[in-house]
Amino acid sequence: MFSRPLPGLLLVPLVALASAGVARAQRLERVPDRLTPDQLEAQLRYQTGRVTLQRGLATLDLPADFRYLDPHEADRVLRAWGNPPGSETFGMLVPTGVRVLSNEGWGVVISYSEDGYVKDDDASTIDYDELLAKMQRATRDANPERAKAGYATADLVGWAEPPRYDSAAHKLYWAKDFKFSDDSGHTLNYNIRVLGRRGVLVLNAVASMDRLAAVKRDMAKVIGFVEFNEGHRYADFVPGTDKVAEYGIAALIAGGLAAKAGLFKVLLGALVAMKKLVIVGLAAAAGLLRKLFRRRSPDVAKS
Repeated sequence: MFSRPLPGLLLVPLVALASAGVARAQRLERVPDRLTPDQLEAQLRYQTGRVTLQRGLATLDLPADFRYLDPHEADRVLRAWGNPPGSETFGMLVPTGVRVLSNEGWGVVISYSEDGYVKDDDASTIDYDELLAKMQRATRDANPERAKAGYATADLVGWAEPPRYDSAAHKLYWAKDFKFSDDSGHTLNYNIRVLGRRGVLVLNAVASMDRLAAVKRDMAKVIGFVEFNEGHRYADFVPGTDKVAEYGIAALIAGGLAAKAGLFKVLLGALVAMKKLVIVGLAAAAGLLRKLFRRRSPDVAKS
């Protein structure tokens, strides 16, 4: 469900929460190392069962209908989607019945934003209709920049799934419906955030809107099997010692510190991403340098 494509590095002023997009072209012809998609697919080393992320930070208890690609293998997939090598992720989840490099393939990219403990005391008071309106205005305001850069303009149509926050599990999810000017269909952007002691696990996927039911079903499973490990959980936060993030739940949805400052241009529109995007959440040291992943069309992608 996160779809795919990526231009290299962008320096985005005042972007405080990681932002990266992954878009996907309609088809693939060649992938890295001069392999065909079928050849690379056959080489991918999937893991199943219980998977530990980043030396014990979190655990994935994978059900039979999900597989995991470690960061190296995920990087091979992202490169096949047109991204440069060296994508900083914690790996990727792929449904068992899906060929990730097929035209219909999709995966859930996992990353981590270590911006600190995100206070959730605003969760019950957020007006999500108002928040959506601000995000829509920001997307429209960024379109001239996208058009000037030669990319399709974007319209945030609305929530495909309104934000929901589980205050007991400290997990947040929402989905957005996007329409791009060069695509007759709509794009689904599905987001999951798992709050922890020092930061947030970011899980994102993109698909066409006609796959909403299937993606919603699968992401509901993902929410259930992703957990921080002891010592890294939300409940392990030590007041006065651990860092507190400079934003809350509303800003987490809208784009981190930039949203907190009212600078909603951190949204995909301002990042001039190409076609379908997914906010992947890669934290940069100063919170300013962000990678924008796009999946290029085969005629411009290089093997």
